[in-house]
Amino acid sequence: MDNALPKRLGPKRAAKIRSFFNLGKEDDVRKYVVRREVKSAKKEDAKPYTKAWVHWNRAFSILKIQHLVTPLHLRRRRHLHSLKHRCTEHQKDQKAEFEALLSKCIAEKKAKVATIKAAHKPTA
Repeated sequence: MDNALPKRLGPKRAAKIRSFFNLGKEDDVRKYVVRREVKSAKKEDAKPYTKAWVHWNRAFSILKIQHLVTPLHLRRRRHLHSLKHRCTEHQKDQKAEFEALLSKCIAEKKAKVATIKAAHKPTA
């Protein structure tokens, strides 16, 4: 084995790609994914298959990076957090309205019971 073959498979997770290529948090991990050129075994002039990435008329097979934090991911998390926060605020408002209504009903019921008791109480 005198000839060195290029690495066929590389790391798939974003943190492992960073450690493999000694990257920082600011570096774009998508540029450092190990790419594998795909050639047709049947024909030399065949078009690349659809799952490959084409660059300068060459087909590359690229991994889908796991644990990749993108602006879309951050936006989705922000949205879900705000949605959760809005739901809790809405629940607090609903609870306050219900407690006010409940206290009003209880006060009315006490007043009604008091009037009934006063009507049955004999006067001296």
